[in-house]
Amino acid sequence: MRIAVAGATGTVGRYVVASAEERGHDVVALTRAHGVDVTSGRGVIEALRDADAVVDVTNTTTFFARTSRRFFEAATHHLLAAEQEIGVGHHVALSIVGIDGIDASYYAGKIAQERAVRAGHVPYTIVRAAQFHEFVGQLLSGQQRGPVVVMPTAPIRPVAARDVGAYLVSVAEDGPVGRATDLVGPRDEQLADVARRQLADEGVRRRVWEVRLPGTYTRGLASGALRGTGERVEGTITFDDWLASEDHRPVG
Repeated sequence: MRIAVAGATGTVGRYVVASAEERGHDVVALTRAHGVDVTSGRGVIEALRDADAVVDVTNTTTFFARTSRRFFEAATHHLLAAEQEIGVGHHVALSIVGIDGIDASYYAGKIAQERAVRAGHVPYTIVRAAQFHEFVGQLLSGQQRGPVVVMPTAPIRPVAARDVGAYLVSVAEDGPVGRATDLVGPRDEQLADVARRQLADEGVRRRVWEVRLPGTYTRGLASGALRGTGERVEGTITFDDWLASEDHRPVG
């Protein structure tokens, strides 16, 4: 099977590539380094020739809803248009559990992405996953100065990006189903608690303050929605297992 991976060098993309190659698939990386820009459409059609499935794990770092929507809508538009033109039979999009009521900040873009995928003409599967273990480090890296780290109140059920990558390949192999069973981690956690554990593991002496902030985005985080509800598949790697693994890259 020939699988094209948009965002192949990112947090999840590298595990999608590794898992697909381990299973014997032919993998095509859709990245700027390979001459492909999904936000402009440059090189997309050429890269997708003979692809059986596209796994979209592209990402952007922003807290602005408008910026997030613009990015995910553009990337999805160009991928779907190219797939439809050359006859790719399966579009797999990675999204986030529990975001239906959080149409704000970064999550607004993921909601717009799901909407665009459903409105398209390419058979698809949307995979919603919980926050990654790696998400904590991303938040910590944005607060590298001072003795205090601020974390919003957020009950989460984090999952390893490695587990997400393997699950996405399984979904791509199975063919389009519209909406796949959600993927979450093996344990309920609190964002502030896992941040403390990561800092301690990395030998960083900083205090973590958990705060409840106003606004749709932070209320959504505090609601527990990001733990997911209903039927779900659970990953196997706990946060503490991940901390002790080679996948954990210290923030510093």
